[in-house]
Amino acid sequence: MALFAAWLAEASTTEPRDPNAMTLATVDADGMPNARMVLLKGADNQGFVFYTNIDSQKGQELDAAQKAALVFHWKSLNRQVRVRGIVERVTAEESDTYFATRPKQAQIGAWASKQSQPLESRLAFEKAVAINAAKYALGSVPRPPNWTGYRIVPSAIEFWHDRPFRLHDRIVFKRAATSEPWSKTRLYP
Repeated sequence: MALFAAWLAEASTTEPRDPNAMTLATVDADGMPNARMVLLKGADNQGFVFYTNIDSQKGQELDAAQKAALVFHWKSLNRQVRVRGIVERVTAEESDTYFATRPKQAQIGAWASKQSQPLESRLAFEKAVAINAAKYALGSVPRPPNWTGYRIVPSAIEFWHDRPFRLHDRIVFKRAATSEPWSKTRLYP
């Protein structure tokens, strides 16, 4: 995790936008994979944290499979990090704390959006935003009950660094369980 923190810090100085962007890969009930971009909101020895609507397709897939993968790609540094692990929800307190830091319009949007559900028109969504903006015009906006954080607890983290002539550098850290120590292996490109 120290190496990841160092690479993320370096990417924060070189990436023009969203150095914390990551591809989140999940699988549906039929085993069909899905991937989408989300933003990392925390990384420590417990894992990698992001937030979403639990009723969304990704929320449902995360809760059902309880396994996921992440990919960070920092083009400016010619680096990527791949993560595989188990999924757990963060605590309500963690979700409340993060939700309170979001801009008010983003908080209102979380109430207005039925994420991943069919939308009859853009106007219908804008109306839902307006209704929730009026509802929460004064005071703070509480966290919606269907909005939470997920933590990917890593069982494998691979660091990939581009080298000339496709002679890339790859190092993977693995552990059998969260209570086990990490093993380190260098991989052929």
